Amino acid sequence: MSRFAAQWPILFWEEPVGGAAKAWLELRSQAPGVTVAIPHLPNGLDDAARNKALADLLDAQLAEGTGPLIRWYYTPMMLDFSRHLDAACTVYDCMDELANFRFAPAELADLEGELFDVADLVFTGGYSLYEAKRSRHPSVHAFPSSVDVAHFVRARGHRQPLATRSAPRLGFYGVIDERMDLDLLAALAEARPDWSLIMVGPVVKIDPADLPQRANIAWLGGKTYDELPLIAANWDVALMPFAINESTRFISPTKTPEYLAAGLPVVSSPITDVVRHYGALDAVEIADTADAFIAACERAVMRGREAEDAAWRVQADAALSDQSWETVVDGMAARITDIVTTLTRNSPAHYDYLVVGAGFAGAVMAERLARDGGKRVLVIDRRDHIAGNAFDHHDDAGVLVHRYGPHIFHTNSQDIVDYLSRFTQWRPYEHRVLANIDGVQVPMPINRTTLNTLYDLELSTDEEAEAYLAARAEPVSPIVTSADVVIAKVGRELYETFFRGYTRKQWGMDPSELDKSVTARVPTRVNTDDRYFNDSFQAMPADGYTAMFTAMLDHPLIDVKLGVAFQEVREQVEFGTLVFTGPIDEYFDHRYGKLPYRSLDFRHETLDQEWLQDVAVVNYPSEAVPYTRVTEYKHLTGQSAERTSITYEYPCADGDPYYPIPRPENEALFKRYEALAIGTPDVLFVGRLATYRYYNMDQVVGQALATYRRHAAQQAANVLNGETAIAAE
Repeated sequence: MSRFAAQWPILFWEEPVGGAAKAWLELRSQAPGVTVAIPHLPNGLDDAARNKALADLLDAQLAEGTGPLIRWYYTPMMLDFSRHLDAACTVYDCMDELANFRFAPAELADLEGELFDVADLVFTGGYSLYEAKRSRHPSVHAFPSSVDVAHFVRARGHRQPLATRSAPRLGFYGVIDERMDLDLLAALAEARPDWSLIMVGPVVKIDPADLPQRANIAWLGGKTYDELPLIAANWDVALMPFAINESTRFISPTKTPEYLAAGLPVVSSPITDVVRHYGALDAVEIADTADAFIAACERAVMRGREAEDAAWRVQADAALSDQSWETVVDGMAARITDIVTTLTRNSPAHYDYLVVGAGFAGAVMAERLARDGGKRVLVIDRRDHIAGNAFDHHDDAGVLVHRYGPHIFHTNSQDIVDYLSRFTQWRPYEHRVLANIDGVQVPMPINRTTLNTLYDLELSTDEEAEAYLAARAEPVSPIVTSADVVIAKVGRELYETFFRGYTRKQWGMDPSELDKSVTARVPTRVNTDDRYFNDSFQAMPADGYTAMFTAMLDHPLIDVKLGVAFQEVREQVEFGTLVFTGPIDEYFDHRYGKLPYRSLDFRHETLDQEWLQDVAVVNYPSEAVPYTRVTEYKHLTGQSAERTSITYEYPCADGDPYYPIPRPENEALFKRYEALAIGTPDVLFVGRLATYRYYNMDQVVGQALATYRRHAAQQAANVLNGETAIAAE
């Protein structure tokens, strides 16, 4: 708030204090431009009288101000006495899932629902919280905790020389409440009685008598913000011994970057946002059991006593180099200013570009237009989430599942890897698939192991396998259909065993009715390589696809509205150019009829067992089995969990459009729509649905990047005619 005060005067309204003879307002000047207001109320007021007294005090104070009013809520509980205020912009700064806290008021959930309805903007204090809240409001933005590096780096200058240090000191500062794992703290103190554990912060919502009392644990109470760097200067290790429960599910502790700025190694329990943002740093250890936590602390003590220029500190400093509260404030202020300016103009919001669809094509276009082109972009999607069909989320078992079936990233393009690596780290993963043939599971695509297992052979060389397949292959000329491709390569028996039934289920028609491109994508091997893909780069986004999309769309010039239809939004906002990633026939109101698609129905289940199958995906080619494949997600994510989550896929004719049906008459119909698109120069058609093509994820990214570059070049050329341009990298 002290940084916001450079733009707007701040009235910071505190919780009321009881015991006054009559209601009055205490005002304190806390920082330049920041006034802290503390209401004093008589005891014994009922809710109605309390809210009226607070509203009267608030109205009287605001009457002295001028200019548009911005309401900023840290808690929905203050809505009761302030909902009547006429504000140019209302912000809900959601720092935690308050309803999960101990002693949360019963009315909190209803008030939060009301606040979501009236808020213009919702800011969340971390990405986990963003993922939980984004479906509840059309303009939710993640602003993870930042750090005043210059403030906390002071700790390094006051650190005691190594030769003069006593026994190791491990410390924590922050509120000490039900989020603290007191048993873990006691176990650490008992395991290492030679260490001192320094606990700084007020004790709230728990009985101080419940705090573990050990000779080597010091409970110091609350300290001021200015004191924290000097306190941390005396520590060897910073602790974050949080319990893993509902109250910590969405936290994004500010203290993580503060500890790192102070030059301290950090040991934390597995808080999702800590793992997501800092888990890859050498300075940060994550431990999920007491024994692991103690062992991590032992390593961290040794690390903390290394030289100031140790590699882990250099790495941590680099990670903090682009973090600052100024950056956070600039991003927030830009969004608030847009709301206030729009209201002042009494006109619809204006965007340079409206992007329809928040999948790969739309997100890449939006990111490039904003970050590279400096254009203001609105991204909309009819679904209640970003990431399109790649959307993933944690289910009730804690497993990261893909709502629309497995998405495995693979590519041979280093340019595409480099681009996406700006928004995610990667977990190496090579996809393997088994086909269930009458209860026997064999590698798919077909390889030498498949042949040996299925037919009880002993083929030992590539040449032997190649000769075996050649003997079974049947000449087909010309090769036109999907059936032709397979029969010409491996013969009719393998075609019927692996491809015919699966294809009939997947496409609702026989392979002999489909274009050759359908089965041409699946290789046949004569070696024992059992990987599904041959690409040079195969990996999964370390925190999932949704987190990657969140980072991609996290830009001050990008707004995202979810759960809205294009027809609705186009009447509400002004925009220059349209980027359309939806079905091309839908854009033109199905003028020539609907383009045919196949769809999928997904049945998600969680099983009370650790594992179901040996690989992520098992195919079921037999037409006697109604589904085509079963996916088990822990293989993809590398997670450990007592239960496992799976998905059955049932192809169907109706539902969301997934696969364009490759037949000549469908391609001819698309060409008619493509001609209309070419004649609509103010619309950019990008992505699978807009170009009626089945693309892998990397191909969609490549298409979007190429489309942006062409568009940017065209805009640059238009400068000669006095038009606005954007610059491409």
